[in-house]
Amino acid sequence: MCVNENEIRWTDPGMGLPMALLRAREAVLDGFRPLLNAHDLTEQQWRVMRLLEEAGTVDASALARGTAILAPSLTRILRTLERRGVVALARDPGDARRQQIRLTDQGRALTAKMTSQSAAIHAALETALGAARIDRLLAELDALTARIRRPGA
Repeated sequence: MCVNENEIRWTDPGMGLPMALLRAREAVLDGFRPLLNAHDLTEQQWRVMRLLEEAGTVDASALARGTAILAPSLTRILRTLERRGVVALARDPGDARRQQIRLTDQGRALTAKMTSQSAAIHAALETALGAARIDRLLAELDALTARIRRPGA
């Protein structure tokens, strides 16, 4: 690792891409943290609520895949959100081993309130970066993910 007075950078080329992706993620999330903090939510809790708002009732496996949250962490997050009264969990009537998760009325109201504020943050990112650049970045990240998950494709 080399150090200068302005920043620390990894010299190991294997750390380049993972660290660059983490730095980009943190830079983007910096804009959303005040909104999340104002509503006492973590980024992961917000991801869960947004997916439930869009998808309706889903099982825990689909929720974990859709939010990119590991099952043990999702279980903890869901317990917290259930205690807050923003999500409801129920056994799947067709398969008692599965749980169905949905937003409550309180959860939908909170999500609606935050979504308009979140849209303003997205708009500021789009203004700063440009819609075309964001589209290119998203396409490149999707291609990267697909290529890594399906080597040789």
